[in-house]
Amino acid sequence: MASRQLDDKSYHQFREFLEQQCGIVLGENKQYLVKSRLAPLMAKFDIATLGELVNRTLSPTERQLRASVIDAMTTNETLWFRDEYPFELLKKRLFPEFKGQKTPVKIWSAASSSGQEPYSIAMSAMEYQQSNPGNLPGSVQIIGTDISNTMLEHCKYARYDSLALARGLSAERKRLFFESADNGMLKVKDPVKKLVNFRQLNLLGSYSLMGRFDIVFCRNVLIYFAPEIKKQILSQIHGVLNPGGYLFLGASESLSGLNQNFEMIRCNPGIVYRKK
Repeated sequence: MASRQLDDKSYHQFREFLEQQCGIVLGENKQYLVKSRLAPLMAKFDIATLGELVNRTLSPTERQLRASVIDAMTTNETLWFRDEYPFELLKKRLFPEFKGQKTPVKIWSAASSSGQEPYSIAMSAMEYQQSNPGNLPGSVQIIGTDISNTMLEHCKYARYDSLALARGLSAERKRLFFESADNGMLKVKDPVKKLVNFRQLNLLGSYSLMGRFDIVFCRNVLIYFAPEIKKQILSQIHGVLNPGGYLFLGASESLSGLNQNFEMIRCNPGIVYRKK
């Protein structure tokens, strides 16, 4: 349909807008992605064509539309215990380093999406504490951030349907960490939820109010950014990590040529980076 097509000029302007607002770099021929993500907003805002929606998005006065567009373009699918090894490393290598620490081990999940990563971290912490009673007397404190307020509401609601629960979650973990909710959904149990707080954050902004962390998960996020923005984000993460703190990236991401302030530790399987 012509109403859902985007001409080259509008696409180029939209690419610049998205990179300026949240650092995401769209490729040359990703009109199909913009179309699939933004088409549902046409009906919501009663806009006849995709081109008009994009043009209105470029206007600073269209705050609600802009927020909805950024939400739509930055919402990514995720799954529980993604790649598994980071969560095993938490239990087998990282948490033991904090044995006896009276203050909470502070962990930041830097792109919470719909909550699977921060809640997976919380479940891993509870599994570690169950196997090693008394080792973390200060417990853990997890902060999950995302640019999308829509996603943060999903995180706080903490209810998931059968499709979302099928992605990476074992039957045993469902039994231990979830309980029945409305409409056939399951909700995260309160002891898990209490370990996690959520707040809105644009990774291009200031981290000054975030506090300090022992461990940061910034997984499958940097792939969306241009090299200079990646360096900026990594520099700011380095600044909020405690001495000797750890950084997890996605399985296909690396710091090669981006930042010399971290030491790469090969763990077989997986890699984690430690602040120098």
